[in-house]
Amino acid sequence: MASYDYDLFVIGAGSGGVRAARTAAATGARVAVAEDRYLGGTCVNVGCVPKKLYSYAAHFHDAFEDSRGFGWTIPASPQFDWATLRDNKIEEIKRLNGIYGRLLDGAGVKLINGRAKVVDANAVEVNGERITAEKILVAVGGWPWTPEFEGSELTVNSNQVFDLDSFPRRFLVLGGGYIAVEFASIFNGLGADTHLIYRGELFLRGFDQEVREFTRDEMAKKGVNLHFETNIERIRQVEGGLEVTLTNGDRLEVDAVLAATGRRPHLEGLGLEALGVQLDTDGTLKVNERFESSVPSILALGDVTGGPELTPVALAEAMHLVQHHFGNKTPPPLDYENIATAVFCHPNIGTVGLSEEEARARFDAIRVYSADFRPMKHTLSGSDERCLMKLVVDDASDRVVGAHMVGDEAGETIQGIAIAVRARLTKADFDVTVGIHPTAAEEFVTMRSVTRR
Repeated sequence: MASYDYDLFVIGAGSGGVRAARTAAATGARVAVAEDRYLGGTCVNVGCVPKKLYSYAAHFHDAFEDSRGFGWTIPASPQFDWATLRDNKIEEIKRLNGIYGRLLDGAGVKLINGRAKVVDANAVEVNGERITAEKILVAVGGWPWTPEFEGSELTVNSNQVFDLDSFPRRFLVLGGGYIAVEFASIFNGLGADTHLIYRGELFLRGFDQEVREFTRDEMAKKGVNLHFETNIERIRQVEGGLEVTLTNGDRLEVDAVLAATGRRPHLEGLGLEALGVQLDTDGTLKVNERFESSVPSILALGDVTGGPELTPVALAEAMHLVQHHFGNKTPPPLDYENIATAVFCHPNIGTVGLSEEEARARFDAIRVYSADFRPMKHTLSGSDERCLMKLVVDDASDRVVGAHMVGDEAGETIQGIAIAVRARLTKADFDVTVGIHPTAAEEFVTMRSVTRR
């Protein structure tokens, strides 16, 4: 039997890589992790965590306004200080980086600082040192991608936007995915005159159409300037800012442009091409249900494999991977159906299961229950913000196959509803559930009238 330095060598100390390393080490495997940037990966450093912190900050704008209807008087106009938010975020991320380091150390995992390169099926090179392993796990995640156009080098990407030197009073976002929509809401809430530019007819492609339209209208009411079916033709530096020319001929002058145009697998320089590791047409690594690439000793999980780009998915994949390769029994394939997700735009989106459009394509007949209402909070706040809740039901089985919400704390609400959808509960089960009053969430168990079939 071949002798290796490690049983598992992990390239990338993001959420999936760290979970796989710790879990494998708990089985007695000898594990090392190489990371050349920051512990915790995208989620902790330039993704979920700082994004949610900034979203919290942006919500205070609405809270100050809403408080007046409840009797609060704020003596002076609230002032936002970008540097305080940015620097407090930096300190919190440093704290989390330390926690990840201690988790690895406590699990007995060797941490190596450096970018690893795969040199053969059972060896990597880090900082000039050759290290062997029975299995090599690629968990390097994605990296922001910016399309090329005149002046594209003047944009910032979603990694850089958290740490701008100064707050952009005039802000433009290019893109139509969840990152673009979230940052448009965040900077708008923090007080920037915000524009969102998207080449398609409506953002959030792949989400439920009613959710997309409702979110568009609510974001517009909050002051985000939405520009659809157009793109950036060029950007040039001018006195006092950036001049952005759109393909429809419009010109906007702003202080910063965020290119939130997608992320691609961060595979450059890993040496996988030389080994003949197969990639899919979109540049992601092709893996089987055991997370093995075309070279069986090379494993991969997370964003590099083309699945849902969500931290909890990478964590679940890590657990399954370890069970396959270091466990005592083979687990069933990981089920990617009914994975809940949230978009932290303002208002938030929470969704699980099928959209109405997907359900119509899959089932012979469906029922849709939809409620669009003004939450109780805003009867006194004076805000015209509304909330959307929606259930999609397979008519034949009465099973709830999709649940969607746009409104305050939608992610928190849908996390609970996701259990019901995954458990294949029926609309009748929802109907006999006694609601919690007064809450917005009780609408999910009180909707009785079919909106459409």
